[in-house]
Amino acid sequence: MEKFSIREVIEEAVQTEKLGYQFYTEMAERFKKDNGLNKLFSTLATKELRHEKSFRELLDIIKDQEPTNWEEAEQYLRAIVESEFFLGRLGSLPSMENVKTVKEAVNFALGFEKETLLYFYWIRDAVKEKEVVGEIINEERSHIMWLNNFRDSFKK
Repeated sequence: MEKFSIREVIEEAVQTEKLGYQFYTEMAERFKKDNGLNKLFSTLATKELRHEKSFRELLDIIKDQEPTNWEEAEQYLRAIVESEFFLGRLGSLPSMENVKTVKEAVNFALGFEKETLLYFYWIRDAVKEKEVVGEIINEERSHIMWLNNFRDSFKK
């Protein structure tokens, strides 16, 4: 198996944030007649852009040397990147085309945020710049809480 460098992992994080931005922007447009939904998805899209910028800055900081315990982290991160969620028939972009309702959008967004959160935990553990990734992790957790609360409001 080809080695997966920390630089490649961070580049995948940048791509993940781009996918998130693309999804939230599309959902904001799709639900533009509902001010609450439009604002929710527009806010999340803006935050994804900020995360992308943070990861790009992290790329400028990191060296190409392997972090501690990289072999274990590399295997896990590769599994996530190559998973059904990111690349398979249920991968991010194809699924976006199938999202038609608010419920589907929120459920998809929750799944996306949970998967990226796991990915970012592994990145944080692998890099010296833990506080940068830690801030993004905190934001991702807040996205999950917002989306959960929003989903719960539909059940009432």
